[in-house]
Amino acid sequence: MSRSFDVVVIGAGPAGYIAAIRAAQHGMTAACIDEWKNKDGKNAFGGTCLNAGCIPSKALLESTELYHRAQHEFKKHGIRTGDVEMNIADMQKRRASIVRQLTGGIAGLFKANKVEGLVGHGKLLPGKKVEFTPVSGDAEIIEAKHVILAAGSAPIELGIAPFDDERIIDSWGALELDAVPERLGVVGAGVIGLELGSVWSRLGSKVTVLEALDDFLFMADRDVAKVAAAEFKKQGLDIKLGAKVTRASTDGDAVTVAYEDEDGAHSIEVDKLIVAVGRRPYTDDLFSDDAGIQLDERGFVVVDEECRTRVKGVYAIGDCVRGPMLAHKGSEEGVMVADLIAGEFAEVNYDVIPSVIYTAPEIAWTGKTEEEVRDSGRAYKTGSFPFMASGRAKAMEQTSGMVKVISSQDDDEILGVHIVGPMAGELIAEAVVALEFSASTEDLQRTIHAHPSLAEAVHEAALAVDKKALNFPNK
Repeated sequence: MSRSFDVVVIGAGPAGYIAAIRAAQHGMTAACIDEWKNKDGKNAFGGTCLNAGCIPSKALLESTELYHRAQHEFKKHGIRTGDVEMNIADMQKRRASIVRQLTGGIAGLFKANKVEGLVGHGKLLPGKKVEFTPVSGDAEIIEAKHVILAAGSAPIELGIAPFDDERIIDSWGALELDAVPERLGVVGAGVIGLELGSVWSRLGSKVTVLEALDDFLFMADRDVAKVAAAEFKKQGLDIKLGAKVTRASTDGDAVTVAYEDEDGAHSIEVDKLIVAVGRRPYTDDLFSDDAGIQLDERGFVVVDEECRTRVKGVYAIGDCVRGPMLAHKGSEEGVMVADLIAGEFAEVNYDVIPSVIYTAPEIAWTGKTEEEVRDSGRAYKTGSFPFMASGRAKAMEQTSGMVKVISSQDDDEILGVHIVGPMAGELIAEAVVALEFSASTEDLQRTIHAHPSLAEAVHEAALAVDKKALNFPNK
């Protein structure tokens, strides 16, 4: 006799495990299937984010930033440390420990919420049946009233630079390095490329980043991208724009990378090459041909605004559907779908999803860029405030960057907030709340901010929109 559940989720990343827990909180029986296996051969919940993405990368970014600050900043505070050394093995041990704690925590959350976590492969069949193949044992058919596909994504592999897991590696491999490469190449100057490049640059690698696009951080506001590019250059990251990689080949202990730009053909030699050109939806063997699931031209599962597929009772969320590949976006879709299944009203406001790049300085934004507002034809106004005028930032010795606020000219609604600077990933939350409630610039101007705080920079940028900044000359 086959088992049955109200909700079966395939995938236990940030989208899937949250959906399963939320469904269980509504009193439904829920199961979550996942087959992730780490490099040590052990299975773990959490998907890419917890095992090979968001969490381990932030652990390494934190460790290396502290190391960099100890070398270059502490003496400005009057702290004399002598020679500072980084033990790579200890750094990686800490990263692995954090990952284990959090992935183990998901198993604990499943138990606490009475979600059945199933380790193995899940495949959708017609009639909302799911074929579950455990790590060891025979496959079984599980019946469900509702199925949620949350299979996540995988790194894009270039045919001209195939992964060999030794010299040419993906983002996961870049997190597992046990030694600092003297010369490091990165293909792609997006979020992943910049974060990983920063990690190893701080530890002493000579990092060259090759970006095919002519615009740096094309998805960010131009003013913020310009400031960020200047800061990365100061840090020693050699970012080459308009550089299209044509070939990468290994020869002994080195990788030769050929690329072309407006000046012609070039090549560089590196010890390791990280290919970070984006990710693709992972739908391999996720459903049978007759399950009724439709993919678009880029391989994403086709869904509506409420993440429904064209098969009644089957949903898809997270990286395997349209929209930004962000853990928090997937989690909120998981909550929305579980709430909808329970008969409640639910939605995701895709217009105010924050994006964060955890470099130093951090980069964060929500809403529209100035370029997007200008192209829409809507009259607008902007204001900005530099962290060099922030007392808190000066005390922290982290004055690089700025806050920029974009508002409509007619009704004063805040349309976008863009930050490059210290703790930008935390500061952006205030902006998300403001946009969620359709706040006006005046609302933010009249909101009292603690002094001294980094958040005052957001307040001052809002004041600057109407040329009312109090702690920096208005332009």
